[in-house]
Amino acid sequence: MMKIVYCTTGLDTGGAEMMLYQLLSKINRECFSPTVISLLDKGTLGNRIEANGIPIYTLNMEQGIPTPANIWRLIKIIRQIKPDLIQGWMYHGNIAALWAKLSLLSQVPVLWSIHYSPTSLSLEKKLTALLIKSGAYVSPFSASNIFVSQTSRHKHEKLGYHSKHNCVIPNGFDTSIFAPSSAARSKIRFELSLPEDSILIGMMGRYHPMKDHNNFLQAAALISQKYDNENIYFILAGTEVDKDNKNLVGLIKDLQLVKKTKLLGERRDIPQLAAAFDIFTLPSAYGEAFPLVVGEAMSCGVPCVVTDVGDSALIVGDTGRVISPQNPEALAQAWRELINMETSDREALGKAARARIQKLFSLDSVVSEYEKLYASLA
Repeated sequence: MMKIVYCTTGLDTGGAEMMLYQLLSKINRECFSPTVISLLDKGTLGNRIEANGIPIYTLNMEQGIPTPANIWRLIKIIRQIKPDLIQGWMYHGNIAALWAKLSLLSQVPVLWSIHYSPTSLSLEKKLTALLIKSGAYVSPFSASNIFVSQTSRHKHEKLGYHSKHNCVIPNGFDTSIFAPSSAARSKIRFELSLPEDSILIGMMGRYHPMKDHNNFLQAAALISQKYDNENIYFILAGTEVDKDNKNLVGLIKDLQLVKKTKLLGERRDIPQLAAAFDIFTLPSAYGEAFPLVVGEAMSCGVPCVVTDVGDSALIVGDTGRVISPQNPEALAQAWRELINMETSDREALGKAARARIQKLFSLDSVVSEYEKLYASLA
């Protein structure tokens, strides 16, 4: 049995972290024995991973900056486990995976997994920009650099990342969990005190400039002006997307969207929430690689409107709408096209979206790609 250590930046709710959780929940445990090292803490996903019988170690770094004590703990854990393979996960985790390798005398292969698509290093925090730059210099020491999207691969190779053994393994989606549900539609509307026949336009994502909540809300204001008396509501969920976010609440008030907008914060019932939407939107300005939330919404039979950032256009194909980033007018127009469709036509688009995910991006096929790669390095 191959022992694999996953060095991840953290385990809070996010696309990259959720993909790790899903990979671990599906990996063949008769062939692979996984252990997770989180550079931060157990986050929101740690207990769920441990519930699958997978041990987790935490280094509790502050702001991702290691101390000698953190490094020594990493070395002790790695020497104790004696893994056959080390899988880095996200930038900090990838660098930590190389540190872990250096602490072992044997030639243990290290894999990197990169879930981001940098537009410009000037947009990044100084530490993140430094990690991306330094990663280019040391990337030849990994046995393979796994990118979650073609866009991410091309951008990193332009930055100097070693290309000889690079590969792309996209995110995968469990369509048995993410599925259309009339019960979820009714439940979420009842919870939010909204009419049963209301049209819900949803967005899920943490509060961060790259997600561009401003773009979403500016477009929402344009829609509300045109459909003033219609039952159209805008539902936003994600970390810090709640009533305590003064910037977000202030913008909603300025745009006169208070009665039309619901801020739900971080949710655990993502499959039910996604299935309740009529239209899903990811209006990101930059930085996306292969956004998980788009595929999750499509799996639930929901047509999506996305900005042409990362591989979003590739995921959606012809089952939704793809627009330029930071363009509220284009976003509002895409929404109008879907709103004005007959309900049966919009539902047909959603069915085509689900079928596309099942055909191209099933979770089982993605897990199989990781397993084949691991076995090739045994």
